[in-house]
Amino acid sequence: MDLPEGLDWVRGSPAGRAWLTALPTWLAECAERWSLRLGPPYRYAYASLALPADLPDGTAAVLKLQYPDEESRHEADALAHWDGDGAIRLLAHDPERRALLVERCQPGTPLHDLPPDRALDAVTELLPRLWRPAAAPFTPLGEEAAGWVDRMPRAWERAGRPYERRLLDAALDLLGGLASSQGEQVLVNQDLHAGNVLAANGHADDGLAAGRGPWLVIDPKPLTGEREFTVVPMVRGPELGHSPAAVRHRLDRLSTELGLDRERVLGWTIGHTLAWGVADETVFPQKIDVVRWLLDSN
Repeated sequence: MDLPEGLDWVRGSPAGRAWLTALPTWLAECAERWSLRLGPPYRYAYASLALPADLPDGTAAVLKLQYPDEESRHEADALAHWDGDGAIRLLAHDPERRALLVERCQPGTPLHDLPPDRALDAVTELLPRLWRPAAAPFTPLGEEAAGWVDRMPRAWERAGRPYERRLLDAALDLLGGLASSQGEQVLVNQDLHAGNVLAANGHADDGLAAGRGPWLVIDPKPLTGEREFTVVPMVRGPELGHSPAAVRHRLDRLSTELGLDRERVLGWTIGHTLAWGVADETVFPQKIDVVRWLLDSN
């Protein structure tokens, strides 16, 4: 199978190699089950194998076979919960194979192709549509945060203490206080960055909002939690600029225009970004940058 380079990391574990071994069979079974004509895999894949798929009636779709991680386990449930309002529509789901058939965004331009402030305009219009009350089967943010607090010190040690202890202490302290004092619980997405929002029904520049577009969310990693948590990936993400000024600007604009508590957004950004700053002893320096910038400027 022609595997995208972004999925090379899965070869490093027995579970990953088992998943790769099963993929060709699952791919063939899904294509037969849903009568799909498949194209070559998308090259940007990192956490799943995704391919363009055409249905017999001409519907343009995407077949996605997820790597079986916990963070994306309820992606299909989130898409079903939104039912196409602000997010791509789920067409079919095979839980056993972690296979999702979803509609294809066309033209599929990522949000970060827009100038940063226009991209933030789009985010402030889109997010309120996604803030829906939700409960099971989604993991509560407080429960997830407790897991980050438990794992972060060990991950820091295993990675060779790759950043200052003061960053770790600050993040642990913030997460503990935030998790126990949240506001109304809604469906939130811990991976809502500007590469996971795509143009649909015509690019925004063409004025073709035509129904549900012009921007739809893809690839959610859902939890239930307070609204302030939702904007964290947009605040920290390098797609709209990676500098202290750019990060603070996104923090201020999104907090103000969406009516969010800025200090809680700040705290969640520091805590979650550091929690995702080390994975399997791999350190992500851009995330560490963001935490340091925010702590040193507030």
